[in-house]
Amino acid sequence: MQSSTQSLDTQCRSDFPVLKRRVRDDKALVYLDNAATTQKPIQVIDAITNYYKNHNSNIHRAVHALAEESTEAFEATRSKIAKFLNIAHSEEIIFVRGTTEAINLIAYAWGRDNVQKGDIIVTTEYEHHSNIVPWQVLTQETGAELRYVDIDDNGELMLEQLDEHLATGKVKLVAVSHVSNVLGTITDIQKVIKKCKDAGAKILIDGAQAVPHMKVDIGNLGCDFYAFSAHKMLGPTGVGVLWARKELLENMKPFQCGGDMIREVHKQETTWNDLPYKFEAGTPNVADVICFAAAIDYLTEIGMDNVRNHEIELTKYALEKMSKVKGLVIYGPNDTKKQGGVISFNFKDVHPHDVATIIDKNGVAIRSGHHCAQVLMEKLDVAATNRASFYIYNTKEEVNTLIDSLEQVAKVFKL
Repeated sequence: MQSSTQSLDTQCRSDFPVLKRRVRDDKALVYLDNAATTQKPIQVIDAITNYYKNHNSNIHRAVHALAEESTEAFEATRSKIAKFLNIAHSEEIIFVRGTTEAINLIAYAWGRDNVQKGDIIVTTEYEHHSNIVPWQVLTQETGAELRYVDIDDNGELMLEQLDEHLATGKVKLVAVSHVSNVLGTITDIQKVIKKCKDAGAKILIDGAQAVPHMKVDIGNLGCDFYAFSAHKMLGPTGVGVLWARKELLENMKPFQCGGDMIREVHKQETTWNDLPYKFEAGTPNVADVICFAAAIDYLTEIGMDNVRNHEIELTKYALEKMSKVKGLVIYGPNDTKKQGGVISFNFKDVHPHDVATIIDKNGVAIRSGHHCAQVLMEKLDVAATNRASFYIYNTKEEVNTLIDSLEQVAKVFKL
């Protein structure tokens, strides 16, 4: 990274090798699909190379030098995550493959012992499928009921509906995204948590689109479960984090069995290991957990307030420009105070895939589709949307390229 007096994108762009790519007839790559996954800085790439070159070993078992080095580095990542998110007890941090596995772990290991017929689980209309389908399966198996909090015309939650659900006294769990992966809506999470606590309901937060983009203080949030993924915050794929209250984890059964999650195994019975290892069966994704630490270091050096401020500036600029593109419909809050660096949009009567294909010819990478949020698509009465999503290395010049490309779409379809 360069001098802190430079803009954030200028500071860090040179650290990302892929941003030098030329694509589609030698066009400069404009990567605006960060809500799906972020690109990786050379510091993260070098960290994984260094691990395999110099330290590769299984962990928590052998006493030889490589095993000790790998174990120490693996656990150091856990400690860095605790510091990054203000978590007092690092043993409450469980390594999983991603946000999806974290939510499924709670649905199985907590849900099947705590949810029964007559209970209610509440989620929202703008959830990712990963925060809907596990609860559908759980409620179908147990005879519980799944209810939703709707969104209003601005793409914000109608929290009076949550009040109505909680007033039944039957809600066991509320599962909500901190930030919508489609609309970018930032949930008033403190208000939601307070409502749940006052009603005696547990709350799970999908933080996949929050932790990479803003300062998240899990230690002071007051929730019960929080999940996020490494690959959306400069880290590798295949690594995620589940944080849960220690007293809840201690009373939960293991999600998977075998390997390091055991203490003793006899012919007819087994005792479980201490936290967090009770929920980390088998050989973990050692290399990627270790290089995730490099991503955390990178974001820590930048500062999460700076990350958020950069995205606010870029999103505001993009919204102003996009509002002038003929025929463009923008979904969501349209207010950067309530919105992350995600903008979903459509052209009337133009399929999103056609839009994405045309602008891809200019090297602009966005996402088109239902974004694993078909419940939301039904609410919006569309089959799919286009989505542009920003991160630390994106620039206003890249937004201009996006706008020029969208204007080409308008001309092609005579809008």
